[in-house]
Amino acid sequence: MGTLLLVRHGQASFGQADYDRLSPLGERQCVQLGRYLKGRGRRFGAVLRGTLRRHEQSLAALAEGYGELPAASLWPGLDEYDSHAVLRAVHPGPLPPPSDPEAYRQHFRLLREGLQRWAEGDLQPDGMPSWEGWMAGVAAALAHVQQLPPGQADEVLLVSSGGPISTAVVQVLGAPGRSMIELNLRLRNSALTEIVFNPRRLSLHSFNALPHLDGPEWAGCETYT
Repeated sequence: MGTLLLVRHGQASFGQADYDRLSPLGERQCVQLGRYLKGRGRRFGAVLRGTLRRHEQSLAALAEGYGELPAASLWPGLDEYDSHAVLRAVHPGPLPPPSDPEAYRQHFRLLREGLQRWAEGDLQPDGMPSWEGWMAGVAAALAHVQQLPPGQADEVLLVSSGGPISTAVVQVLGAPGRSMIELNLRLRNSALTEIVFNPRRLSLHSFNALPHLDGPEWAGCETYT
């Protein structure tokens, strides 16, 4: 059996003009993750990541803590959905950047509503694939991992976002696709999700773990954005 380790990117820049970049804390989270994986003796034969800047920066920070890794294969199917497009589809008027607790709550209420309607086929955000196309993009990345040759398939590292990782989990479990939404909104920055696999089967081993941030020096460093 091979092991696929899925990593959500470190904390990005939620509420800023450019969300798609790591915050200083997000960088620290991923450097620490690299140190943890090195210390646990993990040896990766293949690396995949999405094409977004926060994926690239997260993998670079992880490699800073870990050391040399195989060159990453880029998979657009591992990119996050466009949350701005989802929000515009359910709230056509302007939304100011969330800056207080009520604005944060409104943001995630609208996001949840938009994702549910997208999954039900009731809404198609501009510039995004259909729900079925989104699911197929994630499934293609999983199928690629299952077909990697021996050696590369022993341990595979994948860096992506909450949406694709949660979608991978529901596909492995055979759960309804829309159950991705609640998993997505609970997935923590730099969290580890582990899937064991062979060419015929994938099985979930763990989800949303932060063993690398387990210590008093990391108190208050658990983030969701």
